[in-house]
Amino acid sequence: MDTIIEGTIKAFELLTSGNSDVYQVMTMTLFVSGTATAISVFLGLPLGLWLALVDFVGKQSLTSLINFGMGLPPVVVGLVVSLFLWRSGPLGNLDLMYTPTAMILAQAIIALPIVAGFSFAAILSINPKLRWRLLSMGATPWQANWLLIKEARLGLIAAIIAGFGRVISEVGASMMVGGNIKGQTRVLTTAIVTEVEKGNYDIAMAIAYILLIITYGIILSLTFLQYDKKML
Repeated sequence: MDTIIEGTIKAFELLTSGNSDVYQVMTMTLFVSGTATAISVFLGLPLGLWLALVDFVGKQSLTSLINFGMGLPPVVVGLVVSLFLWRSGPLGNLDLMYTPTAMILAQAIIALPIVAGFSFAAILSINPKLRWRLLSMGATPWQANWLLIKEARLGLIAAIIAGFGRVISEVGASMMVGGNIKGQTRVLTTAIVTEVEKGNYDIAMAIAYILLIITYGIILSLTFLQYDKKML
């Protein structure tokens, strides 16, 4: 209990003292996880919509792969990305290992199937005849798809929330491809691990509080957007 109380006090001190190290780690966390989430949404939403609206041979197999990817262990993603980015790997000449770019790549791969899978389920939850009705009333395919997106916005924003929540809390892949280098690739989750290894449990608890505050703030904003009547 003392550690929790000390961590709470320490978190307040770190946030109000203008500690440059803490704010650098916070900025790196938001940059890496935010960019990775944006990439996963850019690729995952269209993939989920396509899967839900188009019938083709192998659809069930592809859907099962996406569902499998939703539970893919991050450490496995980190290992595969590392093998590709090592100097002896296929992409080794790009010198991306132990950089924020490598972390973004790993986190985007982790979030992509989550966003695609939730988007697929969100569109399927709508009346399947709705799109055909819209088209029969004169709507273009783009207009019909956009109206479907607005109709399924609750589920689609839930997909974004799930993807973001998965990557901002991720540790294994980030440490494997980023190296947890102070001032370069250290993020809040890996900073917690570092402080625990040092035995600084009060600082680790403080950083954990900061991570929770940031995560909740972003998810709260997305939740308000989810229920914004102006999007109707």
